[in-house]
Amino acid sequence: MNFLIVTHVLHAKKEADYFAYAPYVKEMNLWLKYVDKVTIVAPLLAEKEIRPIDIAYKHDNIDFRSIPAFNLLSLKSSLKTLLVLPIIFFKIIGAMRKADHIHLRCPGNIGLIGCVAQIFFPSKTKTAKYAGNWDPNSKQPFSYRLQKRILSNTFLTKNMNVLVYGDWKNQTKNIKSFFTATYRNSDKRAVVQRNLNETITFSFIGSLSSGKRPLLTIQIVEELHKRNYNVRLDIYGDGAKRKELENYIAQNQLQKYITLHGNVTAEIVKEVHKTAHFMMLPSKSEGWPKVVAEAMFWGSLPIVTKISCVPYMLDEGNRGILIEPNVESAVARIENVLQSPKNYQEKVEKAIEWSRIYTLDTFENELKSLL
Repeated sequence: MNFLIVTHVLHAKKEADYFAYAPYVKEMNLWLKYVDKVTIVAPLLAEKEIRPIDIAYKHDNIDFRSIPAFNLLSLKSSLKTLLVLPIIFFKIIGAMRKADHIHLRCPGNIGLIGCVAQIFFPSKTKTAKYAGNWDPNSKQPFSYRLQKRILSNTFLTKNMNVLVYGDWKNQTKNIKSFFTATYRNSDKRAVVQRNLNETITFSFIGSLSSGKRPLLTIQIVEELHKRNYNVRLDIYGDGAKRKELENYIAQNQLQKYITLHGNVTAEIVKEVHKTAHFMMLPSKSEGWPKVVAEAMFWGSLPIVTKISCVPYMLDEGNRGILIEPNVESAVARIENVLQSPKNYQEKVEKAIEWSRIYTLDTFENELKSLL
């Protein structure tokens, strides 16, 4: 089988290997275990350094077809896009013609072109992984909404399973509720029970960007401290907001109980989940946030905003805490749990039980059926 991947993910090449963002590649490597040949249509940046968060595809037969990366963020980039769009479209068409299975990664600029191109191949077996927010009522860019419309239209999109996060009502028959995973069945271990009478530890794990709201996380923990709770916050990740966060922590003298650790390995993240009482992620948007499921797996109770499929993951708050992006209301919800150790423990146990259903073993079995 010649398995085609059409994606916007930026790639780099070193010797005979192709590298890209690790969480994406780890997932794709599971798909590639069951195919004979892989064709990848994606941007390949010659000057791009391979980062610590990049890993290589694991396959002996990769045909990489480089296309230009593009965006519509300025007049200059928009004009450039008009020139490269035909090149990208026909490269994708050419790759689809020779593919046995077409796999689109959405949402994204390249994913949108792939959504249009796949219309011309109604008889080919196809899958699309929509890794963003599929909530029909969410506010999203036009290009995202257009991709969702094309993928949901069974007249334009034939012979395709569209994999989305969450269980949404009134969907077309080709929309399949899906998930993603980090751990295997063999990773299941007993969880160390946390005591709310000790220092209550919170973690934030993600990019330090406005979309993840790390400052709101800091302000929530700061307010809990002001209310005389013995709390600690450890922040893992890096990004554009780091300097702003450092300044806020320094100006408000929060160093004693709030620490920025920067990027760390997946193994360190796992150890954090094993000991933290709570994992906080007050994002503006998510698909299926892996870090939430990972925290639940190890007994760290998630505190997350009501976005995308997160309420589904947390069973509307029965296995976590759902908050609004507001310090006062968020602290009030967290306090309700802190003041009831029994309630806290019940939520933790429900979170562990649910998250351990979604392992890589289950994920691989689902992939086999799609191929």
